[in-house]
Amino acid sequence: MDKMMRIGRKLKTYLENRRAIRELSELDDRALSDLGVSRHNLRAAVEGRR
Repeated sequence: MDKMMRIGRKLKTYLENRRAIRELSELDDRALSDLGVSRHNLRAAVEGRR
């Protein structure tokens, strides 16, 4: 695969993850708890590293 395509895909994933983290961070602690996520591990949860 072309190097630029890999970079583009990584950038797209990074931006999507940032958006998901931002949206999840807007939820209150109870809603996050209902999802099984705590505020301090949002990034890990979004990246699938729970």
